[in-house]
Amino acid sequence: MNDNTIDSLREALSHSPDNHPLRLLLAETLSGMNRLDEAEEEFLQLLRSSKEVRIKTGLARVFFKKGNYSACNVILEEVIDDGINDVDVLILYAKGLLKENEIGRAAEAYQKALSIDPDFYDEELDQQLRVRGSFNEDDEDFDDEDEESRFLQKPDINFSDVGGMDAVKKEIELKIIRPLMHPELYKAYGKKMGGGILLYGPPGCGKTYIAKATAGQVNAKFISVGLNEILDMWIGNSEKNLHNIFELARRNAPCVLFFDEIDALGASRSDMKQSAGRHLINQFLQELDGIDNNNEGILILGATNTPWNLDPAFRRPGRFDRIIFVPPPDEVGRESILKLKLKDKPTGTVDYKQIAQKTANYSGADIDALIDIAIEHKLESSFSDGIPKPLETKDFVLASKQHKASTVEWFSTAKNFAMFANDSGLYDDILTWLKIKK
Repeated sequence: MNDNTIDSLREALSHSPDNHPLRLLLAETLSGMNRLDEAEEEFLQLLRSSKEVRIKTGLARVFFKKGNYSACNVILEEVIDDGINDVDVLILYAKGLLKENEIGRAAEAYQKALSIDPDFYDEELDQQLRVRGSFNEDDEDFDDEDEESRFLQKPDINFSDVGGMDAVKKEIELKIIRPLMHPELYKAYGKKMGGGILLYGPPGCGKTYIAKATAGQVNAKFISVGLNEILDMWIGNSEKNLHNIFELARRNAPCVLFFDEIDALGASRSDMKQSAGRHLINQFLQELDGIDNNNEGILILGATNTPWNLDPAFRRPGRFDRIIFVPPPDEVGRESILKLKLKDKPTGTVDYKQIAQKTANYSGADIDALIDIAIEHKLESSFSDGIPKPLETKDFVLASKQHKASTVEWFSTAKNFAMFANDSGLYDDILTWLKIKK
C-alpha cells in the first residue's frame, strides 16, 4: 500500500461519499499505514451511521497504536459486553489492559481467548501473564522453605529510623504496638490481638517504610505482598496464593502482613464485571474475617493512595476497621528526614531548617529526588579533580527550584472526596491537613 492507493480510495469516495464498505477500506488502510489521525477521523465518521463491530474494533486499534489505552479499552469493553467472543478482540483488550497495569483483568481476557483457541500464542502476553502462582502447590518446586525465604523478613529498622511522622507513630503505638506487647491484658478482657489497619495518603510518604518499622518495633516477622505475588491467570490460583500468604503469616505469628496498593486487590466489587476479580476480593474478605482461620497475633496492614476506590466491605469491623492518614512530613519531619538521609553523605554547612521551610508539601520520595538533584550538580563540579565536593545549603535550595512537590495533585483529588463524599467523616484528616476543618 502506498499514497497512490489512498489517493485512489479518496477519489472514489468523492464520487460515492455514502459508500460504507469503501470508507471502511480507507479507514483500515490508513490504520495499517499508521496514518492514525486520518484513520481515526474516518472511523469516527463511519460510527455516526453504523455501530458495526469491525468499525469499533478498528477505532480501538487506532487508539491503541496512539497510546490512548483507556479509550481503546472502553470501546472493547462495550464490544465484549455485547457478546462478541472474538480472539483478536480479546487479545487487543488484554494488551490494552496490560498497558494500564490491569494485570488481573488482562490475564482473564487472555485466558478467555485461549479457551476459544487453545493453540493461540502471543509471546508478549505469555511472558507477562502466563506465570504460575508463587504458592502453587502443584509445582514440583513448591517448598515451605522456599516460601519462607522469599516472603519472610526480619526488619532491622524501627521507629527511630523513621523521620517525622510523630502523629502516625503515636497512633500505631496505641492501636497496634501496645496490644502486641501486652497480650495478657487483652486476653483478660477476651479481646483478640492483631487486626487490620489501612494506611492512606499521597504517594511517597512512607507508608511501606512505617509498616516495616512497625514490625521491627515489636520484633515481629514482616511479609510484604505486591499484586504480582497474588495474581495468576488460571482461575482459582490467585485465591489459593492469597490464602497461602495468610497461612504463612499465621505460622509465623507475631507477624505484620503488609499489602501495598491494596486498592488494586480490593477495588469495589460493583466496578468489577469480571467474576475472577470478585472471587479474589471475596477470598480476601474471608481471610480478614478469620471466621475459619485464626488471625491471632497477625497485624494486617494495607496501604493505598486512593482509599475511595476500596470496597466498603473492607472497612467493616474485624477487617480494616482502623484507618490512619499518612500525610506528607511537616517542617520538623522534613528536617529530620533530611538529616537521616544525609547522614553518610559528604556535607559541609547545611541549614536543615531553611531547606525544610523551602520544601513545603514534599513527600519522603520528593526529598529523595531533591537530594539526587543536588548530588548530580555536585558530581559535575567534582569530575574536574575527582574530589567529592561537600553538599551545602545552596545546593538544596537550587534543587528545590527544579523539583515541585508531587503531593499537590493528590490533594486536589482528595479534597473533592473529603468535601463531597465524606458522610462518615472518613476523610476529616485530609480537611484538617488542608486547614479547611479544625
